[in-house]
Amino acid sequence: MKIDAHQHFWKYDPKRQEWIDSGMEQIRKDFLPQDLKPKLDGCQIDGSMVVQAEESLAETDFLLELAEENNWIVGVVGWADLASAELDLILDRYSKQSKLKGFREVLQSKDSKYFHRPEFIQGLKTIYKKGYTYDLLVYAHQLEDALTLIKQCGEHRIVIDHLAKPKIKSGIWREWKKQLKPISEREYIYCKLSGLVTEADWKNWTLEDFIPYLEIALELFGPDRLMFGSDWPVCLLAGEYEQVYETIEVFTNSLSKAEKAQLLGQSAEEFYQISPLRTSHGPFTQE
Repeated sequence: MKIDAHQHFWKYDPKRQEWIDSGMEQIRKDFLPQDLKPKLDGCQIDGSMVVQAEESLAETDFLLELAEENNWIVGVVGWADLASAELDLILDRYSKQSKLKGFREVLQSKDSKYFHRPEFIQGLKTIYKKGYTYDLLVYAHQLEDALTLIKQCGEHRIVIDHLAKPKIKSGIWREWKKQLKPISEREYIYCKLSGLVTEADWKNWTLEDFIPYLEIALELFGPDRLMFGSDWPVCLLAGEYEQVYETIEVFTNSLSKAEKAQLLGQSAEEFYQISPLRTSHGPFTQE
């Protein structure tokens, strides 16, 4: 099964999506399942993981409702205040939501002290006990703090979104690789090949711009801990869905058939513990 492991939906509101500024006109509108499904079908992708873009429980509820209405949305990465004293009650509320696979917070916008709060670390441990995963959204310069956080949480599943946003536009990668390497040595940490086009020159990127970063990711994590994600609709700032998918499709042509299948779907299935699904491209069964 081919999976887009990272995309978003929203009903645009300038107050709720205040991060979408005047230079992002392409995405200042609603983006819903009916807008994405033709893109998935065109690329023969069977399902997608929808990830929070707003920090509210209302966002989590909204995404779960969409997942319930659309079988091909195979899982939800929602939001909850992990530092809340009521976290256990919040998780109990979602205990029967089988498509809720994990949580995320926009840590890239937070000070490093935020990473190390005891109540936040305890919250991470709590969601792990309940069987949830965590999507780690950080910038490259925050990877040192991310490693400290990871060390305090035990061997639990974490996926780094967008390769930690390396500086693709400027072609800088050595320091990023140096900081990513000790994280990659922990076999329970995965990484998403997502959000790359918006870290490049939006108007003038080429596949060659991404090759050093993709090759480093493959070297550090291997295909069994990498997963494709479009970051749609944010990716529309720099390219169409099909262009984003093609960068990974072309790059993975050098891999074996099994390795390519791992990166384009199986890694996401394993990480998020996605149930088998009868897809529009034929029945899918686990071997």
